[in-house]
Amino acid sequence: MDKHEHEEHNHNHSRSHDISEIKGARLIFVMLLNFLITAVEIVGGIYSGSLSLISDALHNFTDALAIIISYYAIKISGKQNDIKRTFGYRRASIMAALLNSSVLIGISVFLFKEAYVKFMNPQAINGSMIIWVALIGLVANALGVILLEKGSHGNMNIKSTYLHLLSDVLSSVGVVIGGILILFFKIYWVDPLLTVLISIYILKESLGILKEAINILMQGTPENIDINKIVDDLKKIDDVEDVHHVHVWSLDESNINFEAHINVKDMMVSETKRITEGIEHILNEHHGINHSTLQFEYKCCGDVGVIKVIGENA
Repeated sequence: MDKHEHEEHNHNHSRSHDISEIKGARLIFVMLLNFLITAVEIVGGIYSGSLSLISDALHNFTDALAIIISYYAIKISGKQNDIKRTFGYRRASIMAALLNSSVLIGISVFLFKEAYVKFMNPQAINGSMIIWVALIGLVANALGVILLEKGSHGNMNIKSTYLHLLSDVLSSVGVVIGGILILFFKIYWVDPLLTVLISIYILKESLGILKEAINILMQGTPENIDINKIVDDLKKIDDVEDVHHVHVWSLDESNINFEAHINVKDMMVSETKRITEGIEHILNEHHGINHSTLQFEYKCCGDVGVIKVIGENA
């Protein structure tokens, strides 16, 4: 194993270790907790007449489903690459993030509709029951957020699940406040208003995850990568004439791949090792790219741009 492969192995091992910390009993505990909260809030929402409690219950139900999806996605993405999946299974977690964020967006739209109906037809609501049920949800969701917070920073899949739980914490706080206003001031319209505000926040966060997940699945250039800047940096290396047919894409949120044709000034095989090391250093240290595929050429592919248009002859 060479130095590059060793570093990549250590990076992947470290990443797997981070994810393993939120596996097993912790995820299962949070999942069961959310199913319990769902049941309590649905019953409380029906008896109190509160849409915000029922909306909170729906969020908690999708939390539990999101955790199940995330757990199995983590197991799948940890599998080694094979003949059928030469890049491995890491995009399973991206697909899970896409699914979870899409579900959240759908629920937000549904709650907008229900809140509108409540605005048009306000009804008396049991404020005391709302407060107590929402407090139970608040404590339980806060515990779930604490358990998943660490793993949410380096994994889009876990981040989408973490956002489910965080949105429910905010939702529960809002519902408690709404319950107090309803109990003491009989302001019943605050219930659908809270539902709208919570849904707007969830929609905003979910759209961000959805956009990033789609970009990765479409093999789009990562937002933090400037291809022209990379090419300019590589052309500063001695003996590099030009860089073309460039492709940059993300395998997942942690691994960025780069491939290109490198036209050298003097085709000496003995020099390609030195040039390769220089290129990999620039890519890794200055652009965060940890995997590269390079094709060396001598006086080939004349008059082509940095990006090759599909269908063009090489």
